[in-house]
Amino acid sequence: QMGYPVVTIVRNETNVDILTITQEHFLYEHNRKSTNSTSSTSGYLWKIPLSVAVGNSSHISTETMIWINNKTENHQIGMLDENIWFLGNLNQTGYFRVNYDLKNWRLLIEQLMTKPEVISVGNRAGLIDDAFNLARAGYLPQSIPLEIIKYLYKEKEFLPWHAASNVLLYLDRLVDRNKEYNIFKQYVVQQVASMYLALGWPEDAANSSVVQASYQTEELRRKVLLLSCKFGIVHCHTKATLLLSKWMETGQNRIPPNVRDIVYCAGISLMDDNVWEFIWSKYQSSTVVLERKILLESLACSKNPLLLSRLLNLSLSSPLVPDQNVIDVIIHVAKYSNGRDLAWKFFQENWSTFNSRFGEALFIISRLIKGVTEFLSTEVEFNELKSFVKNLRKGEDASFTQAIEIVESNVRWHDQLEDELFQWLRNSLNS
Repeated sequence: QMGYPVVTIVRNETNVDILTITQEHFLYEHNRKSTNSTSSTSGYLWKIPLSVAVGNSSHISTETMIWINNKTENHQIGMLDENIWFLGNLNQTGYFRVNYDLKNWRLLIEQLMTKPEVISVGNRAGLIDDAFNLARAGYLPQSIPLEIIKYLYKEKEFLPWHAASNVLLYLDRLVDRNKEYNIFKQYVVQQVASMYLALGWPEDAANSSVVQASYQTEELRRKVLLLSCKFGIVHCHTKATLLLSKWMETGQNRIPPNVRDIVYCAGISLMDDNVWEFIWSKYQSSTVVLERKILLESLACSKNPLLLSRLLNLSLSSPLVPDQNVIDVIIHVAKYSNGRDLAWKFFQENWSTFNSRFGEALFIISRLIKGVTEFLSTEVEFNELKSFVKNLRKGEDASFTQAIEIVESNVRWHDQLEDELFQWLRNSLNS
């Protein structure tokens, strides 16, 4: 059977010390399924090793292991008064998602806000990842994941920030064409700002006397800088443009290597077209493979549609862009709201070229299809995709089938859940 389950753990209505545990196939089109109970996967069952622990404001119990074999089961884990929360799939050892009743989500959020270290690092990351994905699929109110990340100002570990970065950047691409997009950006900035101020930037690459921070600290700093520049913390933008301007003036690149992609992207999106030309010329003269890749992909950050069209055409026609980078360029253009439409049209117009050049390499072609279509989300784009696939007679192709399913679920999310998300954001920012 396909996919993986979502396990839902709720307090039993008749006996508060008993947990009722159900399993079902996790689907991003959950909303549609709930109105059509004869789903082809509704009979799926897994044998699930579920670890569970209970906790309060200062302590978490040792884990209890339960095997879940049926659709619904009742289990007693210990005494559960109303301030006790419970947690399943400890440290994400099982390949499934975990959902809870709303009261338990609220208790977990309260725990994160007051004393997050009671919940382990892996579980904090897991809660963020599960909450965002469950909400995107319609299993949870849109407010829950946004409330969870309010605790991030206390988070000093890399893994939860890594999880938050991944889900926020994904959500960003779903909402970046909404007319109220700025309030989403504003909300993320509120959650990230204090950690940005605490961590700051890595030292100048030429300043070798500075003792290097640990790998985990540098990776944490990188995640925070990525979110800070992406969502518009003014100091982050100022610093990035200053670093890039210095390179352009002096000819010496002193930008710390592990944040170069962030600086190049911010500079290209905020400064004039000369910066784009400068980075393109540096790409041509660089002999370092990784640096060339970073330079090339950063060109996709431009807000100028003419430069983005030029980049797309260069990727396919210029000998300066090797085959292994062509796909990366198009996927990067499609990531940003300014380029998504251009990349999708370019993909359709040049499909026969892509297919003849990369058709034998199924992994590359499927990456391209996913990368270009993954964030299409309007009814018009959905119909264009279906029509394109139908005309190609590629309806049986797994990559295109999956692309249609993803775009359909994006369209449904916009129709049914996006307003709820923005309503909550408006209320939150006004309160």
